Amino acid sequence: MGRVHNGQVRASRFTRSRVALCCLLHVILAATPAVSMEIVGRVPRMLILYPYDDRIAATTAAGEAVRTRLLEATAGKIDIFSEFLDLSRFPEKTHVDRMARYLTDKYSDRRPDVVIALGEESASFIVTNRDAIAPGAQIVVTGFSSSTARAMRLPSDVVGAFNEYDITKTLEMASSLQPKARHLFIIGGSADFDRAWLATARADLRGLAKDYETTYLEDLTIDEFVERAAHLPPDSIVLALTIFRDHTGRNFIPREAIKQISATASAPVYGPYPTYIDYGIVGGNMVTFESLGLTVADLAVDAIAGKPIASVDAPQTYIADARQLKRWGLSEDKLPPGTIQWFREKTLWEEHWVVILAIIAVIAAQGVVIAGLLVERRRRRAAELESRVRLLELVHLNQSATAGALTASIAHELNQPLGAIRSNAEAAELLLRGDRPDLKLIQQIVADILDDDQRAGDIILRLRGLLKKRSEIDWQEFDLNEVIHSAIRILHPEAERRNILVSSKGVTQKLQVRADKVHIQQVILNLATNAMDAMLDVAATERRLVVQTRLTQESKVELSISDTGRGIPSEKLAGVFEAFYTTKTTGTGLGLPIARMIVEAYAGKIWADNTPEGGAVFRFVLPLARSR
Repeated sequence: MGRVHNGQVRASRFTRSRVALCCLLHVILAATPAVSMEIVGRVPRMLILYPYDDRIAATTAAGEAVRTRLLEATAGKIDIFSEFLDLSRFPEKTHVDRMARYLTDKYSDRRPDVVIALGEESASFIVTNRDAIAPGAQIVVTGFSSSTARAMRLPSDVVGAFNEYDITKTLEMASSLQPKARHLFIIGGSADFDRAWLATARADLRGLAKDYETTYLEDLTIDEFVERAAHLPPDSIVLALTIFRDHTGRNFIPREAIKQISATASAPVYGPYPTYIDYGIVGGNMVTFESLGLTVADLAVDAIAGKPIASVDAPQTYIADARQLKRWGLSEDKLPPGTIQWFREKTLWEEHWVVILAIIAVIAAQGVVIAGLLVERRRRRAAELESRVRLLELVHLNQSATAGALTASIAHELNQPLGAIRSNAEAAELLLRGDRPDLKLIQQIVADILDDDQRAGDIILRLRGLLKKRSEIDWQEFDLNEVIHSAIRILHPEAERRNILVSSKGVTQKLQVRADKVHIQQVILNLATNAMDAMLDVAATERRLVVQTRLTQESKVELSISDTGRGIPSEKLAGVFEAFYTTKTTGTGLGLPIARMIVEAYAGKIWADNTPEGGAVFRFVLPLARSR
């Protein structure tokens, strides 16, 4: 693997080393521009060779990225094949030869047009068996450095997307973040690849390592790695290379091994691979998935399009895990310029500055509007209060008018208990003048006087209720049936005087509504007195007024008052609730409009209709205080 150090490529060191193979862990192919396919008569065929099995997350993700992007670039007009060589667990020549024969037979009728080899082993395999498996195919390799490619002596027509890793830059990044560090630990496994990486690191870090007390942790078991990392001095820098195998021969996915070590490490851990990010390392100098992917994708798409292609290098960059910076208390201000931070939580301003500016502008613009709305709200409240006062005054005037209209009948009704009281008092007086007054009879007379006094008091109380003026609405929850019965008692004397039979029917259970009880009573009185007036021309035996209730499906109660009069002309029905509309010579035309105002004030609705028998019926609905 080649290294860039002080502007020079140190090819001789990388000829000795196969460390660059680990770069295959980072291949993720990204977006490429779509091109027209030049292979005539059939869709092109792409073969992707993976050096290991599908447990290696980076190569698996790379393959999926290749597949997705190629399908997008060709509108699905491509055949993509994938093969996992599994050369890590089965490196023997017999397995390699067996795989070569297998793939030769498998693709004998579907020869690939382009082969992408991920990693040094895949590249060596396809170059050696090219004529048997994919004769005439374009070979594109990636996952190792250009110096490694030269050492492999690849054919001149094999093109590569090479990635150069410089472990010295990762150490420089760590030194910048930890300027007070005095110890340096380099971790590597026991596989051939791991040992090659360690050898390269020793050569590359020889100069920088002089500034630290340097220790190489190698040829240990995974448990020993974890134990040693957990007891490192706090002023330490840890560089994690790869652990494909530990001292016992146990195989690992490198990032999983690094995750175990970094989880309990007593000092920050750094590494050269993006796959280690989110597995516990702080960061490092890396070839990003995006840059390498774009490079490889460009070569592959141009190849299947028949365009000339040449080897290129993928750019490097610094990547850091913002969560690990926070964990170890490392300042992001000391990161190298251009470092990409993954998992960084943006500040509210960074993430939403456009929205914040827009909100400020809207708030500033709406300030005057809000102030105006507040003024308008105050005016509206004042208007509502004024309207409520006017409603109360109208209701009081209407109550006074109703009381005046019922004066004659009320006076007649009141005379009955008063006359009875007088008669009983005179009788008691005569009995008391006798020599031996009958005390039991006098006691009965006194009881009758008390009953008549109660009757008179009730009549006066109802009259006072009609005449009482109030300054605000008395909200209360009450049974509508009680109000109906109270209104009928008030109307009873007048109904008797006019020979009108008043009856009620409907729901006997409690009908709890929330409103002003006196106002609802006034609505019933208005509708009932209108109904009685409408039967003046009807024969006395036919005069009937019916008050009825029923429950609706919308948790409301409907009250109707019907008469046996002549009804309302159909063309007049829509206007009966308009102010000053009346059919009576002495009417004011305000009773029904006031009734409508009251009902609507309590979220109700009122309307009029004619009955099939010819009379009129007025109905209104009110919401129940509790849904049934």
